[in-house]
Amino acid sequence: MPSTPAHGSGAAAPSHSRTDLGRRLAARREQLGLSRDDVAERSGAAASYVQYLEERPAAPDPAALRQIAAALETTVAELAGGKADQPPGPGAALRGAELAELDEAECRTLMAGHGVGRIGVLTPEGPAVVPVNYVVDGASVAFRTSLGKVPSFAAGNEIAFEVDRIDDAFSRGWSVLAVGRARAVTDEEAIRRLTGLAPTTPWAGGSRDLWIEFAPSRVTGRRIVAPDG
Repeated sequence: MPSTPAHGSGAAAPSHSRTDLGRRLAARREQLGLSRDDVAERSGAAASYVQYLEERPAAPDPAALRQIAAALETTVAELAGGKADQPPGPGAALRGAELAELDEAECRTLMAGHGVGRIGVLTPEGPAVVPVNYVVDGASVAFRTSLGKVPSFAAGNEIAFEVDRIDDAFSRGWSVLAVGRARAVTDEEAIRRLTGLAPTTPWAGGSRDLWIEFAPSRVTGRRIVAPDG
């Protein structure tokens, strides 16, 4: 295993010095709920080396990177971004895999841990499905848009909202579907609260100051279960 290159005091590097590899590595580690020490223990690398890969431009040893990718339950190609523009789905199906129903509590936990979902709504031009950044506020789900945009037609109507996670490398995944009647948020205090809860501004950019929220009346989900559980 390569030694850790010297890089000063070891303080966290500013985000602008991170490479795409470092950002993907850190995001995958956090997605799995792992610390750097956890990744180090799983891969046999030093925790300081994991930190170095996350925070600094580096040309990692291929063998070390393969071990770290395996520890993160992914592939080198995924960490390197080689499949960034490829939609999931072409991976071979797991032999004997089954769909397991998720209970409502697990569905809501999965929704709360995500940040991008898709809403299905009826517009004047017909049915539409579009992605939105969203937040979970108690039992409700909320997202920002602007008047005239597709998501704005959700207000006053019943909508479908879907969140999923697809792992093409391992042919696994889950999906959650929530259905409910949406409304525009007009209370200023509620708008401030939702804005404060939002971890990011809408990816689509622009002025999007209309909050829409709904309390799901029905929440269902499924997960692909491997033969080994």
